[in-house]
Amino acid sequence: MKGLSKKQLWEIIEQQSAQLKKCEEQIETLKAALEAERIENELLRQKVSLLVRRLYGPSSEKMSAAQPDFWQLMEMLEEDVPSGKADASWNEEAAPQPRRRGPQREQRWPENLPVVEEVIDPPEVKEAPQEWRCIGQEVSERLDYEPARFLRRRLVRRKYVSRQNPLDAPVIAGLTPMLQERSIPAAGLLAQIIVSKYCDHVPLYRQEQIYWTRHRVWLPRQNLARWMGLASDWLKPIYEAIRTGVMAGGYVQVDETPVHYLCPGHGKTKIGYFWTTSRPGGDVVYQWETSRAAVCLDNVLPVDFKGTVQCDAYPAYASFARGKDHLQLAGCWAHLRRKIYEARDQDPRRAGWLLRQIGHLYDIERELREHRAGPQLRVAVRAHRSRPLVARLHCALSRWKLTRRLLPRSGLGLALDYALNNWQPLGVYLDDGRIEIDNNLVENAIRPTALGKKNWLFIGDAEAGERSAILYTIVECCRRRGIDPSAYLRGILTRLPHATNWQIKDLTPEAWVRPFEHQRQAA
Repeated sequence: MKGLSKKQLWEIIEQQSAQLKKCEEQIETLKAALEAERIENELLRQKVSLLVRRLYGPSSEKMSAAQPDFWQLMEMLEEDVPSGKADASWNEEAAPQPRRRGPQREQRWPENLPVVEEVIDPPEVKEAPQEWRCIGQEVSERLDYEPARFLRRRLVRRKYVSRQNPLDAPVIAGLTPMLQERSIPAAGLLAQIIVSKYCDHVPLYRQEQIYWTRHRVWLPRQNLARWMGLASDWLKPIYEAIRTGVMAGGYVQVDETPVHYLCPGHGKTKIGYFWTTSRPGGDVVYQWETSRAAVCLDNVLPVDFKGTVQCDAYPAYASFARGKDHLQLAGCWAHLRRKIYEARDQDPRRAGWLLRQIGHLYDIERELREHRAGPQLRVAVRAHRSRPLVARLHCALSRWKLTRRLLPRSGLGLALDYALNNWQPLGVYLDDGRIEIDNNLVENAIRPTALGKKNWLFIGDAEAGERSAILYTIVECCRRRGIDPSAYLRGILTRLPHATNWQIKDLTPEAWVRPFEHQRQAA
């Protein structure tokens, strides 16, 4: 540095200081980028872990013994919840609940099963029966099964002529009405095909193989598909009567599920949707649509429908209800609980506390179901016990949102946003005793279609989707009411050809099971 003036030295120092400052800024930038990458990697790990659990992990959302205990949660709440004071009710919530016994085991088979009796005598008795005297017997029973069988139902109509007037024209009995002239399948065969596909989830091509290999009856799948269309056309008036009954109550649960269908000319399948509408304690209706847009709800719900629609947070429902004062949306606590449960590994303390509070809400609903509480009692109990829990949850979630203690893109952060954005629909069930805490009932109604998709993969075309919706509706309504769908379809398809429009209301599954309920009550 000798020979340099002070001015030159200061310039060199300023340059080095600027370079040092620039390096420090670069270091800070790299640190911020590294932290952002770390957060993104953590979020991606959480998503991958969630996908793995959904594919291979248990589907149950039950709380395990590894959940945080009460006092750890209290310490956490004192930091996060505004009103962190402990009261007596919290101690009651933390206390272990007595284990509920399941329903008693029902009788394994009905008493009215036909009995085939077989008498077995010892060989020495068979040789000389006159030398032996029977002094008693021992009886043992085993349950046996005979496979189903095909038969040809031959209708013989005899012609008669009068003995008094033999020249008069002969008389003959009229042929009973049929679903279709010169049609091969009888009502029993149609019922078997429908139940096999839409209840037992056996595709038509497998039925074709079963009937040929086991019974040596050749029924091409094209014929089976055509017969399904014939049956759905006859059952459509009953389907419409069921739909009218479901919509008449003013409260329905709605959900949708995707189904692949063939689209000729495109060389591949497209995605359609079964929009499922259910009335708790009543029937269920499937509506086929080729889209998931909000405009489909114009076909799913009648124009004059007034009441409450319980659904998930899919934006189409909010878009459909916007501007309709006669329509109210109710939320689903099961969807919120599922989102929190999937994020429990990221923040066990907060997720565990939230799951415990939601579990208390479900315990209250379980007690109401066990006591068969009506709408008025449900409103009163929910106001006394459920509403404080819901208010506590809202207080905690709002506090966590304001303090920004959760990453917005994390699983628990997304669950928090889901809850706060849908808080008003989630609280609707508190003010109406008819409303359920979730829409699990309609999701349960979707399960048959999910099982079927794993077997038949896709349906024929858009028109086949409408036929499938009709047949699924009939079968699921029978299942809900404890009716044998095969017996119901056999009886209905026999009566429909000579039934009038005024008699359709007496042919629904609800009307079909009514006489049996009266007999059961009388007994």
